[in-house]
This record gives sequence, C-alpha cells and structure tokens, in this order.
Amino acid sequence: MLDFAAIDFETANEHSCSVCSVGVVVVRGGEVADRFYSLIQPEPNYYAWFCRRVHGLSRDDTDGAELFPDVWRKVEPLIEGLPLVAHNARFDAGCLRSVMGVYRMDWPDYTFLDTLQASRRKLKGLPNHQLHTVSEACGYCLENHHHALADAEACAAIAIKLL
Repeated sequence: MLDFAAIDFETANEHSCSVCSVGVVVVRGGEVADRFYSLIQPEPNYYAWFCRRVHGLSRDDTDGAELFPDVWRKVEPLIEGLPLVAHNARFDAGCLRSVMGVYRMDWPDYTFLDTLQASRRKLKGLPNHQLHTVSEACGYCLENHHHALADAEACAAIAIKLL
C-alpha cells in the first residue's frame, strides 16, 4: 500500500468524542507527502487526570483552539480518497465517529486499516504491540509519544513497512 493517511487522536477525558488534538500524515507513493497537526477544543470540555498524564495537554492548551468541525474542514481535503491507517484503529475510528456524531456531521464511510493488528500478524516475539515497541521493531525512533502528530508519523512508518 503506497497511498494512505495515518491518523491519531488524543482525547481529553473518558468520552471518545473529547478529541483534543489530531495528527495526520499523508503518504503518497510510499513517501510522506504532507503532515497536519491541530489542537482541538474538546467536547465535553474538561480534562481527566489520566489523559493529562498521558499526553500532557490541558484546558490551558485548547481553550483558544478551534472546534472539531473547523479543524476537520482542513483535514478532509488532505485525506480525500485515501484509506485511513491508525495504530489501534478501533480507538481512532471510534473517536472520529463519536465526535462527528456530537457535531451531527455525516460519516463519509472512511476505510480504516490497523497497524496494531498487522503487527500482531507479522511481528511475532515482541514483548507487546504498543506503538513505541512496534515502531522500534520497524526501525523508526518514536520521540514525543502521545503527541498526535508524532504518533501519526510512527504509524505511517509502520504502515509503510507492514501493509
């Protein structure tokens, strides 16, 4: 697979619709062609301690950020016609479907592929199949784990190797 968009969401709290950042890496012809990152004002707009501990974001970071529909208008043209790839796609697809539901946006029947599942099939003997472990096994050094763009970049590198 040479053309796809790797995507990663971070959430503010236990609600899958509470996306507070998105990272997208567009791959065309097997090469990174574009990158996009944005903070998003989450809905509902509060941060659970366990989410803050993971990604380090808080209301101070996102209170002035755009709402999801405004951010998504920038993402849509980048990913048009491309399959979406995520590490644990069930989470990211669930976030996207949920936040689109909150804002009553139409679901355009995105195709999601999962590098987590691919790594479980193709990379035997790893201690786990977490993003940082799989990216290292694929020769990619993931720095700034749980930053949406950094995670999307790692996912793209994994997808280029495994899908």
